[in-house]
Amino acid sequence: MPHIKHPVRKLKVIKTDEEWREQLTPIQYQITRQHGTERAFSSPNFDSSLKGTYGCVCCGRPLYRSETKYESGTGWPSFYQPISDDAVAAFEDRSYGMVRTEIRCADCDAHLGHVFPDGPPPTGLRYCMNGHALIFTED
Repeated sequence: MPHIKHPVRKLKVIKTDEEWREQLTPIQYQITRQHGTERAFSSPNFDSSLKGTYGCVCCGRPLYRSETKYESGTGWPSFYQPISDDAVAAFEDRSYGMVRTEIRCADCDAHLGHVFPDGPPPTGLRYCMNGHALIFTED
């Protein structure tokens, strides 16, 4: 009988509300754990042009590369694609009387932002992220 290799599945990062509150700043907690949104032009990463990787502030999962970041004029860090197909997860968001697609970290379910169909080539997508939900590691 041949040996079958199964892909290694990463376990979800699960913490109590108290653990998240201890780890995160109040604004990071409000955005990532309570599905909040920072004010436009207020995050540390919205206009950065440094080369590197943007990861989840909650669990460190790499999410976006700086090469896919672009100036959308919205005041939030915007990317045209995630670092991999399994880095983020999409959910329908019907809050505030709108229908949008919410983006969360695939490993810890941190709310990151939303994706919209008005981005640049090659994807035509705008992953509009809360900068306080991201950590940046320079190359």
